Amino acid sequence: MSDSPLAHTVASLQPRALAELAELVAFKSVADPDQFPRSECEAAARWVADALRADGFQDVALLDTPDGTQSVYGFLPGPAGAPTVLLYAHYDVQPPLDEAAWVSPPFELTERDGRWYGRGAADCKGGVLMHLTALRALKEHGGVPVNVKVIVEGSEEQGTGGLERYAEAHPELLAADAIVIGDTGNFRVGLPTVTATLRGMTLVRVTVDTLGGNLHSGQFGGAAPDALAALIRILDSLRAEDGSTTVNGLAADATWDGLQYPEEDFRKDAKVLDGVGLIGSGSVADRIWARPAVTVLGIDCPPVIGATPSVQAGARALVSLRVPPGTDAGEATKLLLAHLENTAPWGARVTTEQIGQGQAFRADTDSPAYASMASALREAYDGEEMQTSGMGGSIPLCNTLAGLYPEAEILLIGLSEPDAQIHAVNESVSPEELERLSLAEALFLQEYAASRG
Repeated sequence: MSDSPLAHTVASLQPRALAELAELVAFKSVADPDQFPRSECEAAARWVADALRADGFQDVALLDTPDGTQSVYGFLPGPAGAPTVLLYAHYDVQPPLDEAAWVSPPFELTERDGRWYGRGAADCKGGVLMHLTALRALKEHGGVPVNVKVIVEGSEEQGTGGLERYAEAHPELLAADAIVIGDTGNFRVGLPTVTATLRGMTLVRVTVDTLGGNLHSGQFGGAAPDALAALIRILDSLRAEDGSTTVNGLAADATWDGLQYPEEDFRKDAKVLDGVGLIGSGSVADRIWARPAVTVLGIDCPPVIGATPSVQAGARALVSLRVPPGTDAGEATKLLLAHLENTAPWGARVTTEQIGQGQAFRADTDSPAYASMASALREAYDGEEMQTSGMGGSIPLCNTLAGLYPEAEILLIGLSEPDAQIHAVNESVSPEELERLSLAEALFLQEYAASRG
């Protein structure tokens, strides 16, 4: 890493960053009150607001967004005439899934094998600390050279659109010349990467009903239409024989021309079991960055333990569809709903409900801010050149911001590299990545201010 005074300051701030990350990870801030108390999210939001105030931010506010969650806003004034940069992260997290499968408690940041483990450590509470550390370092070296707005979202993982709707209703609030989204990650630890594209997404709940009530499978099985079996057939219709996503009317043949993802590396990163093949066709990059991908997130049906010999009268599932750039998420949603409703066997009654949606995003990597970021990353990563990749995940706010501020330059960086295992058990963050990216962001703000001077 750089041997500059700024780099030394960032390094000296790392113990504080990790201590504060431990405090933030301790909040069970899953934005779903059916799983964790709303008070956990509210406490995390207050923590972020207090941290911004302690670092000199003005106009710090807890924003009550239309989906019932809170986002945190703050403004740090810079020199007169300086450009404005918006820094984004989110404090809400995915649920921990099977807590028994975690080697250490999911909401207790734990050091192990050179990494720090905990839910949200990388996605995206670590992003909050990345922003704070960059700004703290700059204050010790002449001050922050730009006006800074910080927005920390409270429901990004749920895809319920609270901050998007709030921003649309208050368009002046997040206006900026450049926007740094701290919620993606490097293609590989130590390889500085900006994310050029994000897939959009839609979430749909599908319910199948066939009977007035459950029936004895011995007395009625074989003729009575089984709702769970009908649901399984509907869900199976969403994939071709090779596992490719097949939603009627939705194109699934685009290709990715940039940085490629070797299959052996992908298998290792995804922890694919020996002998199990990958699904789909084309390159791995085609499949995860340029094409739609359907995933069944959950099914409501009787668990194996305690199940009775019954024909099921009803069943439901939650289905996610990732939508590549160039495809409108609203149109993809219509196609998915129609597919689910039209493929039901035996006349089964199917009802569908859209519960979340976000558009895909494509950044303009030729904009001047990317030149500043490339220089910053090169210095922070000891001469490694900045790479550009896609990301199969979604950040719905990106398109909202691009629509509201078409002149703003939007850059995506972050801590969610493959080893971080975000959304899975044993999520972790690399402290070296946190240090390097904090330095890179500080350098970027200096470079960007100079380029606009």
